[in-house]
Amino acid sequence: MSIEEFDVLVVGAGISGIGAGYYLQRDLPDHSYVILENRDAIGGTWDLFRYPGIRSDSDMFTLGYSFKPWAEEKAIADGPSIWKYVNETADEYGIREHIRFKHRVVRSSWDSREARWTVEAEHNGAVKRFRVKFVLMAAGYYNYEEGYQPQFPGAERFKGALIHPQHWPEGLDYAGKRVVVVGSGATAVTLVPAMTDKAAHVTMLQRSPTYMVSLPSEDKLANWGRRNLPKHFAYDLTRMRKIIFQQFFFRLARSRPGKTKKRLLALIREQLGPDYDMERHFTPSYNPWEQRLCLVPDNDMFTAIRDGKASVVTDTIETFTEKGIKLASGQELEADIIISATGLNLRMLGGAEI
Repeated sequence: MSIEEFDVLVVGAGISGIGAGYYLQRDLPDHSYVILENRDAIGGTWDLFRYPGIRSDSDMFTLGYSFKPWAEEKAIADGPSIWKYVNETADEYGIREHIRFKHRVVRSSWDSREARWTVEAEHNGAVKRFRVKFVLMAAGYYNYEEGYQPQFPGAERFKGALIHPQHWPEGLDYAGKRVVVVGSGATAVTLVPAMTDKAAHVTMLQRSPTYMVSLPSEDKLANWGRRNLPKHFAYDLTRMRKIIFQQFFFRLARSRPGKTKKRLLALIREQLGPDYDMERHFTPSYNPWEQRLCLVPDNDMFTAIRDGKASVVTDTIETFTEKGIKLASGQELEADIIISATGLNLRMLGGAEI
């Protein structure tokens, strides 16, 4: 069996893998490299997920590449815009020609005598082998084939559609439907306001609250700088400003958790009004940044709740029923569609054997 030789092998052609390709070309121009991608497209997460409202939960000035200025108006970007950005980067810098699609890395073996890795990948039913000096894993941290789906009691009885966001059905019609989203993480906070455009009502069912913080989807100062300053200078300035703010906010939250918590909840209270049950639905039992905060762009989640298009229920699931979900409190949430925004299955190193 023939073996191809390279200096560097990168696993994954998502946002990290494409970035790695750029830096290898820039900093190690005399070194050869290849990118092995399990799927048939560039983009990783931003090509896989197709649920309504899919977006970043970080600003694109820090999530994006330092070498390629983010040029869109919105700093909190939608999935298709990020997919376009990653693909443009691959084409602009000639990285696409280094990618081998539908190559699933199954094994990497190290030989100390030769100081080389032998990497085996499955491609169209055959095994391809590569010998390289360095392997860079850019395959992410979760299983692309299967999201985390809890074993809900009685789920087989539910007559409606039970969907995991990682496998969103193409063309799903939720117009006029009652939707329950199980979970309170970034995916749920994205889905709930996004689906209120067509759904009759959207309910977010959570076991416990998550800290949420709202930011404008557009950064007016960044957009002004892009129009009035040299492109790369404006981008670097914005990127530095964002990083400094993030570090400041994180350290403030960890050093003064009580004051930070009070301020975060006060901002939500301003959106939902004095009579809303903040203690039950939006006050976590832990301090800010002991778990990740959820980003709410332009207050869209709170606006949907205030307008009566969405609601939050804090309770635990006793069982699924034919019509929806029966809660531990005895309440039954009737639904036509239940979405389990319950997270991802951890999978290190793309599932490869080392």
